[in-house]
Amino acid sequence: MKKTKKRKKTRTARKSKKMKKMKKVKKMKKVMKAKKKMKRVMKVKKKALKPIDNATEHFAGLVDQQLKRVERMKKAEGWIDYGKLKPIIIGIIGGDGIGPYITAEAQRVLELLLKDEVTRGKVEFRVIEGLTIEKRSAVMKPIPDDVLKEIKMCHVTLKGPTTTPKKGDPWPNIESANVAVRKELDLFANVRPVRVPSQGLDWMFFRENTEGAYALGPYGVEVTGDLAIDFTAVTKQGCERIIRLAFEYAKKNAINRVTAVTKANVIKTTDGLFLKSFYKIAKEYPSVNADDWFIDIMTAKLVDLKRRTEFKVMVLPNLYGDILTDEAAEFQGGVGTAGSANIGKRYAMFEAIHGSAPRMVKEGRAQYADPSSVIRAGAMLLNHIGYQELGRKLERALDICGQYEKKLVMTGRSTGSTGRDFCDYILQTMADSDLEKRWIEYQQAS
Repeated sequence: MKKTKKRKKTRTARKSKKMKKMKKVKKMKKVMKAKKKMKRVMKVKKKALKPIDNATEHFAGLVDQQLKRVERMKKAEGWIDYGKLKPIIIGIIGGDGIGPYITAEAQRVLELLLKDEVTRGKVEFRVIEGLTIEKRSAVMKPIPDDVLKEIKMCHVTLKGPTTTPKKGDPWPNIESANVAVRKELDLFANVRPVRVPSQGLDWMFFRENTEGAYALGPYGVEVTGDLAIDFTAVTKQGCERIIRLAFEYAKKNAINRVTAVTKANVIKTTDGLFLKSFYKIAKEYPSVNADDWFIDIMTAKLVDLKRRTEFKVMVLPNLYGDILTDEAAEFQGGVGTAGSANIGKRYAMFEAIHGSAPRMVKEGRAQYADPSSVIRAGAMLLNHIGYQELGRKLERALDICGQYEKKLVMTGRSTGSTGRDFCDYILQTMADSDLEKRWIEYQQAS
């Protein structure tokens, strides 16, 4: 009896032990299953977070670059004095497409006007090769290092248009050469005059050149296949220096109005800082009236016959400045007739405002490209380096040839004049001893 009870107790113990072991195994399996499930969940979460982490890291890098740029602006040197330079070195950059054709004509004009200064060693011309889309693509840089070195050895440059690749082009997606040069040389002010005396238009645009959407345009991020984000950035220092330059111009030229153009009602942070800076600087110039308009309505007011003649000096962030000055140039005869200046404290670059027109080259029409825009930029170059009388002489000849007399007409095709013939026409007009008298008569007649 005792043995039976003992065997029974032993079997019960073994069974209990086995049951405990089975429960333990079952529990472990359950834990393992839960861990696997959690691992899958974490993997999904990690996969979802990766694009955000990548975008955050990218954005942090951009912020770091811009903060360093602010510190550089705070330490910037004063303005260069061209009167103390000998020689003043003028670099000539042909660029892409029609650029070499029209820039060669502008070079002819400047070399003629500055012939005596070159002889005296006061001015020197240098031709800079290599700022072409082919070379930029080969080295995968917006400005090849050797070209940048040559540019920095010049005090001012006259530049033809360069090609900026867009998505779908055969060229790699490198940054705009224009934007890169402006940032490298800190050419913060893009100054574009538009004058049409016959319509009572005399506008001067001051476009911020180194900030905004253009400065960070190449550095956007495609977070996922469904989401892409671009960036824009402005700084207090960047806003204040372009705005102050516009007010200084108005003050020196006895102009009583400066207008800021933004979209601060929608783009509240960056445009808001620009507008806040505008009214802060305006207080330093009590004799100049300050007002502001939004970019959308401003584009309409430039074609408003009753209102447009009231505007004189306009100051704008980068993107709006590009759009509005192209519109304004149409009143003067199109972007092919308007030049622009890119001004910094140490360097300056003068250029045509239109593109490189590769189609004209492809179709064999490059010789018919209008050189007026880059020649007008040459007049601005002359004014900037201290040869205002020569600059005015060239501007008057351009007005007579392009707006009043029009003995030769540029059409961009064989139906019109070649760039070489039109440049000869300008040179002949400048040679007229009665140039100023003729110009005044045309002004009065219009």
